[in-house]
Amino acid sequence: MVKHIVLFKLKDEIPADKKLAAVNEFKKAIEALPAKISVIRKIEVGLNINPAETWSIALYSEFDSLDDVKTYATHPEHVAAGKLIAEVKESRACVDYDTIDN
Repeated sequence: MVKHIVLFKLKDEIPADKKLAAVNEFKKAIEALPAKISVIRKIEVGLNINPAETWSIALYSEFDSLDDVKTYATHPEHVAAGKLIAEVKESRACVDYDTIDN
């Protein structure tokens, strides 16, 4: 199994209400993807509640393989969801790692 973890930092100069609206739309769109993209085993979006931290959003998902991650990443529904935070996103970090199911 491959775990796919993505962190997003939002731009400081964007008004809080605009960021919140974009983030909530993004969360809703991403969490609706398993019904549209069959390779997703699990997906969740967490919004950082700790203002002392740098990263604003954490996306956690699970896939059977790295090829499935690539299928998800290029799927039109996923691409459309990513566009929902494009204007408010400053940076992104990602880690994909393989695990052994017990």
